[in-house]
Amino acid sequence: MRHFHSTQSTEKFVKKIIGENEINTVLRRLDRLTLDESRATGAQTLEVVYGLVRNRRAIMDGENTVVPCPSFAPEA
Repeated sequence: MRHFHSTQSTEKFVKKIIGENEINTVLRRLDRLTLDESRATGAQTLEVVYGLVRNRRAIMDGENTVVPCPSFAPEA
């Protein structure tokens, strides 16, 4: 019970110093950043899978060239 009380006191102290609105704003930004990172990771994964499917099709069709994956292709 003592730990809960000290945690509660610390939380009140931080909210008093920083301000509860600022804490909520920071938490919302963190949530948005996490969501943006998830979307970027998903997009990169789809890009890699699409490149692999294109390469598989090229190999199955007997083409001698392999299509570079956009994520790993050297920049011009």
